[in-house]
Amino acid sequence: MTRRATGEWPNTKASGSANPPISLATIVVPRYPLCMASPSTPSDRDPRHSLMPNIRALLVLGLPLTGGHLAQIAISVTDTVMLGWYSVDALAAAVLGTAWFFNLFLVGSGFGWAVMPLVAEAAEREDQIALRRATRMGLWLSFGFAVLALPAMMFSAPILQLLGQPAELANAAQEYLRIAMWGLPAALGVMVLKSYLAALEKTNVVLWVTLTAAAINAVVNYGLIFGNFGLPELGLRGAALGSVIVQAASFVLLIVYARRMFPEHALFHRLWRPDIAAMGKVFHLGWPIGLTNFSESGLFLASTLMMGSLGTVPVAAHGIAIQIASATFMFHMGISNGATVRAGRALGRRDPEGLAQGGRAAIVVSVAFALLTMVVFVLFPELLIGSFIDPEDLQRDAILALGTTLLAMAALFQLADGLQVMALGMLRGVQDTRIPMLQAAFAYWCVGLPVSYLLGFRLEWGGVGIWAGLILGLSVAAVLLMHRFWQHSLPELRYSSHFWC
Repeated sequence: MTRRATGEWPNTKASGSANPPISLATIVVPRYPLCMASPSTPSDRDPRHSLMPNIRALLVLGLPLTGGHLAQIAISVTDTVMLGWYSVDALAAAVLGTAWFFNLFLVGSGFGWAVMPLVAEAAEREDQIALRRATRMGLWLSFGFAVLALPAMMFSAPILQLLGQPAELANAAQEYLRIAMWGLPAALGVMVLKSYLAALEKTNVVLWVTLTAAAINAVVNYGLIFGNFGLPELGLRGAALGSVIVQAASFVLLIVYARRMFPEHALFHRLWRPDIAAMGKVFHLGWPIGLTNFSESGLFLASTLMMGSLGTVPVAAHGIAIQIASATFMFHMGISNGATVRAGRALGRRDPEGLAQGGRAAIVVSVAFALLTMVVFVLFPELLIGSFIDPEDLQRDAILALGTTLLAMAALFQLADGLQVMALGMLRGVQDTRIPMLQAAFAYWCVGLPVSYLLGFRLEWGGVGIWAGLILGLSVAAVLLMHRFWQHSLPELRYSSHFWC
């Protein structure tokens, strides 16, 4: 229907009909729906709309990813143990260098994480072109970030000294980083391909590639650090070189699998050609994820520094409790990744009820596991903490006493941390990352960190006060992020699905 130049609707009296009255209501709320139903709208009996099928599907996706995260931790533990056997100085330099490398990796990995929901949505719509474009540009952005990050590792010693590290330790860490930095492009490429495969629900291969990498890492490090198998004894440099080899091997394995399993996607065909539109989409979704990861990591780094100022026993107890909590947190992380894929799939088929049930399933699984770990932490603290301490250590009893208290607090910590990472996973699945980044940063840095300092030092609660601040910050994050998902992202999909064709 068109309007005349006079601004009047065409006269229909000649045909025997009167002009219908025009009101704001008839414009804003049409008499008939714009779309009766999406072609992909599931039926009322769709199992994706039931809780138990969603829980099963989430576990099938999430458990292999959990195993992959645990295997990644095993790689780090192997490095630590072998360098500890070789030299305490080498171990200290590697710990500092790895921490610097890991924080840069966290920021750059945001582009890899962004690929997961984009590929999941495209796969649900059977849009192989969009799927390929997102993955390719994820690789472009990851490699670009790696190049930009190289100077921060090449010339890291002055920066580390400005952060209060001794000159000798900072120089040794820089020596480590000048070799390890060449593995960053492959490490970020691995993140992109893992996200791509996880979104296509090929999570078992992610697990097996990571386990293979852990085995390669153990053999290569044993050879290069100590000079075994006819290899030169390189010590700290051997550990760095081993990391580069493992990252490159993992990347090659994933490339080979992706090309053989999904030749129709042609991921690496004309990879050199830029795609500005797809790059912009991955960039805008990915940089908030990277900064969210970095802000959470920064909170825990700050808590470690605060514990360190309290003395050797508090920082040792803190380190052990964090190590145990981090291992169990990998379950929540794997389930959160699965929730991202499930949410992306629901977004692709414009299925708000499926999204809601997937969200409920993620919460049920996370809370159930958190309650289980809470029981274990409360009932067996000495067994867990004592396994990290030499029985002959003179400070063993003091570390056990404080560690037992911190582990009891870690029980509460598990519940809050699990819920906030579930919310982040679901929000990333529906491609909502900017506001969640601000909410998470506010909870971590404007609530958690100040309260940790206030309780730990001003009120002199010590390590217990610092951990209370962490729990509060994570709890605030969980509340804000869950509210964002249930009160904004889900209703938005419900509204848009009514008008989607």
